Amino acid sequence: MFEDNFDKMDLATWQHEITMSGGGNWEFQVYHNHRRNSYVRDGILYIKPSLTNDMMGENFVETGVLNLDGGSPADECTNPSYYGCERSGSGGNIINPVMSARLRTLHSFSFTYGKIQVRAKIPSGDWLWPAIWMLPLRNQYGTWPQSGEIDIMESRGNKKLFNSEGVNIGCEQVASTLHFGPKWDMNGYERATYASNSAVD
Repeated sequence: MFEDNFDKMDLATWQHEITMSGGGNWEFQVYHNHRRNSYVRDGILYIKPSLTNDMMGENFVETGVLNLDGGSPADECTNPSYYGCERSGSGGNIINPVMSARLRTLHSFSFTYGKIQVRAKIPSGDWLWPAIWMLPLRNQYGTWPQSGEIDIMESRGNKKLFNSEGVNIGCEQVASTLHFGPKWDMNGYERATYASNSAVD
């Protein structure tokens, strides 16, 4: 039905999201379409984070202004929510300190029934939120989470992030989750989450 072995970066299949919106997770990434952060080599898709200050200049995240609205349709900000298209660094607010990529198949592929197989190596590092999600093509039953969301995997990049019981909830933990419910504050994900921990090298 659909297979990509990443012989090339197929931008007709994989569209880059361009946004600073971290949604309910408040992710710290600036997502954009730049080969520094997403590229294909030897049959592997690399999504490689970099520091915003390294690209934009020293102290940019504390003092700069970042506007993601470009001059062509391919460069337009894809999600304005949560200040996703423009942010200023000042006082206690900083611009997202990490630049990365978030790719989707919203305009190229969807399916109703089937089996998903993904092989991925997950990065570690503060401020990272590696994830593989499936979202509905159309919100048949209403806005999120009414029409559902399937998180194939989700993790955090932090090496030393522990909960109150001393369990590492950073890069040593990977979770899969179903999101559903009549509205965001009645999301039933707590009854449909599985998390597994394993030691890292």
